[in-house]
Amino acid sequence: MTLNEEAFFMKSRRESRPVIAVCGDSDASEAAVTAAAELGAAIASEGWHLICGGGGGVMEAACRGFADARNKTDFNIVTIGVLPAGDAAWANEYVDIPVATGMGYARNAIIVQTAHAVVAIGGRAGTLSEIAYAWQFNKPVVALKTGSGWADELAGRKIDDRRKDVIHEARNAGRAVEIIREALAGDVKSK
Repeated sequence: MTLNEEAFFMKSRRESRPVIAVCGDSDASEAAVTAAAELGAAIASEGWHLICGGGGGVMEAACRGFADARNKTDFNIVTIGVLPAGDAAWANEYVDIPVATGMGYARNAIIVQTAHAVVAIGGRAGTLSEIAYAWQFNKPVVALKTGSGWADELAGRKIDDRRKDVIHEARNAGRAVEIIREALAGDVKSK
């Protein structure tokens, strides 16, 4: 790598925007879908990228809210859908970059490892695995409470003793974004 290439690479890394994962059911409650759309819009308003599983329910609502809000910003930001299927056509219509993995739930590790922070909304076993990966990968985890699912069950709790923090509880998208902002600034410690 030449000095110019190295300088360009380092500059592009410094200027990269955070990637926030939104995790939740494809068959979600109305409350979870509403919260996800609000969260997607808030993520776009911050100028952050959004990554999710790329399907329906919480994932589609977050991407839709993001797309609607992005149109009102000057940010060059995208939605990334890491799909369990091997066909990019499986992505919801609001996914800008579909990543067809053919990996099923194993793709959850990719979503979480790519993210700078993870927000869970509702959720069943797939969301639980994303929360657990985030915990193990030492990523800030926010549980946006909507009345059901693993996010509500684990809000304010520790999964195990390997971290000093807890899964941060938020009752609305605004609070979830505040927690993420604090975590990205280093004000929320995971170890």
